[in-house]
Amino acid sequence: MQLEKLLRNRNIVYEVTETNADAMGRLRLASPSSSSYSPKSPRKSGRRLNGSPDGRGIDFTDYHPLNIIYKYLVDLETQYPSICTLSVIGTSVEGRDIMLLKVSNSNASNTGVWLDGTIHAREWISASVVLYIGEQLAKNFDNMPTNITNKDWYLVPVVNPDGYVYTHTNDRMWRKNRSRLGSTVVGVDLNRNFGVRWGVNGTEFSSGDPNHNNFRGSSAFSEPEAGAIKDLILYSSIPFKIFLTFHSYSEVITFPWCFTTDPCPDYVYLLEGATVMSKAIYDTSGRLYKVGNFRDLMYPASGTSIDWSYGIARIPYSYLVELRSKEHKFALPKKQIIECCEEIWNGVKALAEHVDKKKCLNCEPLRHKEIL
Repeated sequence: MQLEKLLRNRNIVYEVTETNADAMGRLRLASPSSSSYSPKSPRKSGRRLNGSPDGRGIDFTDYHPLNIIYKYLVDLETQYPSICTLSVIGTSVEGRDIMLLKVSNSNASNTGVWLDGTIHAREWISASVVLYIGEQLAKNFDNMPTNITNKDWYLVPVVNPDGYVYTHTNDRMWRKNRSRLGSTVVGVDLNRNFGVRWGVNGTEFSSGDPNHNNFRGSSAFSEPEAGAIKDLILYSSIPFKIFLTFHSYSEVITFPWCFTTDPCPDYVYLLEGATVMSKAIYDTSGRLYKVGNFRDLMYPASGTSIDWSYGIARIPYSYLVELRSKEHKFALPKKQIIECCEEIWNGVKALAEHVDKKKCLNCEPLRHKEIL
């Protein structure tokens, strides 16, 4: 079994056990010295876990639980070991791994591209999109143009694994993570937990009420899921040039700022990049994604990941992309999954080409000090 091979290669002690539906979503990697460690394996069945008859693909006409997504990430690393590296960047509140797939030719001059999905648990299509892009990169990397291969691609399909599992087992519309207040699960909105304008501007931007869907948590980066993103991006030497976080369902491509209608310093450049993506999407499917400042197109928000990635991590092309669909809201029909994945992949490719033509942005270390 490929999952067992991955664990053995990394000297991780484990045992195979049967699991119930909730624990099936867990993949907890522990220290090799932890003799008491007993991670759960995916449920055994007569069919292939990735839903593909030949075991070498995943079915993008369906939404998949966490263990299927993680199993497919393992498959990609196994099938394409020269360019794919799978790692765990942190653990969730309930102890599930947050898994990252890196696709790269290991060229030292490469810049970085970050893509994440399902920071909000109920936005299933975002996990599908990030996984689809990872698959396309892994399977076709050697035949792709230089504007793709001159970048290291970092993909996290499920930022919020606990919430994602919960939407498959209990409440399809659950949004937050599964953080507790005392013994009660209240959850934190991970996209209000980042350290830019955290808790500033009042309740319409984020909430201090644990029962609110936009509850920001007890402090900036109080949640391990948000902290995992911060630690990898901020404390690594990776020169990220693009940050893309995928949500649903408003069909817009937005950029900083989320907390004010004032334009960010690189407004024109970000607008250009968003327009390039939107045009590629329209040329693919006829879908028109609006572009602009998040606050203008959506609503006020503070403590968001794109304000942090742009303002603190200094990633010049930082975007929050709201996927399909305004008609179906969070319950995008399965028959539209592939269409959505294809249009967004074409948008991402267009952006990757566009940014290589532009000068360095967001490079002066004190440019945003006053506004942040």
